[in-house]
Amino acid sequence: MQTEVVLAIGGNKGDRADFLQKAMDALSRQATLVGYSQIYETEAWGGVATSGNFLNQVVLIHTEMDPLVLLEVIQGIEEQLGRTREQHWGDRTIDIDILYFGDQVWDTPSLTIPHPYLAQRGFVLQPLAEILPKKIHPVLGKTSLELLAECTDQGQVSVWKQER
Repeated sequence: MQTEVVLAIGGNKGDRADFLQKAMDALSRQATLVGYSQIYETEAWGGVATSGNFLNQVVLIHTEMDPLVLLEVIQGIEEQLGRTREQHWGDRTIDIDILYFGDQVWDTPSLTIPHPYLAQRGFVLQPLAEILPKKIHPVLGKTSLELLAECTDQGQVSVWKQER
């Protein structure tokens, strides 16, 4: 049975746009790519990353994998694209987070769904509201647009203008 899954992808090291595209290509080999947001450029969140602004995007896929198998696949893609986990919320080539897995709620040591910081991150809510404005958070009971309107994250989020 296919499940609709919402992912956030982003990174701030190296050729940021190329890493986003490579992540999308790798994801499309593992699941059915259904849609994606524009690319947004955002300030680092969490006060740790120092290599400049992030490019972020929200991606919608359909998959038959269960959440833990998908997590393994995602971590494998991150590793293939040079992701190292040196510092929590630090600089990275690519980061892929599961935001929603259908309407499921998970809270395990290795995976929490919906993503625990989703409602606090403007850089996730802006592209999420773009492609799924009426998606209801299964725990908070609010739409993506409502969560974006209530978000107190003051970080700059803007549609990315590709460097020439």
